[in-house]
Amino acid sequence: MRYLRATLVATAAFAFLANAALAEPKTNLLHQWATGSDAQAIAKLGEMFEAKGGKWQQTSIAGHTANTLAKLRADVIAGNAPPAVQLKGPEIAEWNKTGMTADLDDLAKAENWEKVVAPELLPVMKPSGKWVAAPMNIHRINWIWASPKVMQAAGVTEIPKTWAEFNAACDKIVATGKICISHSTADWTDSTVFEVVVYGQDLDLYRKAFVEGNVDAMRSDGMVKAFEQLRIMTSKYMDPGMNGRDWDSMSALVGRGEAAFHIMGDWTIGLLTAAGFKEGTDYVCAQAPTDWGKPGFILNSDSVVFFQQKDPDYVEGQKLLASTILSPEFQTVFNQAKGSIPARLDVDLSKGFNPCQQKSQKDLQASIEAGTLVRSMAHNMTVPQKVRGAMMDTITEFVATPDMSAKDAANAMADAAEAQE
Repeated sequence: MRYLRATLVATAAFAFLANAALAEPKTNLLHQWATGSDAQAIAKLGEMFEAKGGKWQQTSIAGHTANTLAKLRADVIAGNAPPAVQLKGPEIAEWNKTGMTADLDDLAKAENWEKVVAPELLPVMKPSGKWVAAPMNIHRINWIWASPKVMQAAGVTEIPKTWAEFNAACDKIVATGKICISHSTADWTDSTVFEVVVYGQDLDLYRKAFVEGNVDAMRSDGMVKAFEQLRIMTSKYMDPGMNGRDWDSMSALVGRGEAAFHIMGDWTIGLLTAAGFKEGTDYVCAQAPTDWGKPGFILNSDSVVFFQQKDPDYVEGQKLLASTILSPEFQTVFNQAKGSIPARLDVDLSKGFNPCQQKSQKDLQASIEAGTLVRSMAHNMTVPQKVRGAMMDTITEFVATPDMSAKDAANAMADAAEAQE
């Protein structure tokens, strides 16, 4: 009997290995990049996947991340969890808690991911200690894009480094009749600017309020001060045309010399490049103001999380897709197009990357060494989605309500976040 049992086990193991060996890698990536340069970036991933022998399929869900999550939940309830899904930050951790995510540890060890991926991304990609997701890039949020022509005409000799210098520069620029800050009103654009202000004024406050979700920090005098700075910006330096403006047209105001500054993430590079503007002449880039005198970096990252599969073809496809995403070749091609930088720290950016991307990589390393690297709240890398949504609603309400005080806004944000607990 013992011999028979051993024989059956050996036969089953052989069959499993044979099936794995015969598996034809395939995938179906669920994502939200349905149009424009985003769709082109996903298409490039598909081309590279197929070039390595995989069979590529994709399911694109246009619109907000919530739409992708709704599709994901429906698939899971139907017992058909997709093999790969484009998700970020706390959403990866939430799905990891269900026990449905795949284990990529063997592949990560074989390809040495632990040594090459930016350290701030590790707890996001392996929320319980095992790799379940692969990062595609690193976006920097705390950029300020500037028009040299507008600055020169106003007598502003360099991009402001502190918020006091920023306000002084804006006073000069507004006096010349130009827009100081190009902006568009939406919850995520308002929150992007505000988190850059909080980060630039008080790094510890940013970590407590926006990374840890501490409601006492949200009510603090520091947060009131940050809202006061945002009120100065909305009331004096942003132009009336910001209401209803498309977010992807903001950067063009700087490129055309109609506005001095634009505070936004590095996807701005793609917009400026597509519009024909040149770095160094039509626009320049720098770290957004900070009052604490160190290199700083607010990080956002697009990534793909993998769900357990029974079909050996999909299992092999997950390995091939994750390996492709983290290959230096994909990280190079993808990020050159996106305006971001590779999630791998060992990719050479000296050729084919915009000077702002090269600066971003240097500043990322300097920020790691200075201990100032943080993840973005506005771009869904820190607090749970429901808390993030409540905080963003308050920030946008403040922008849209000129008579709302900074103190009322800080208390409202804390109350809204606390109500989600």
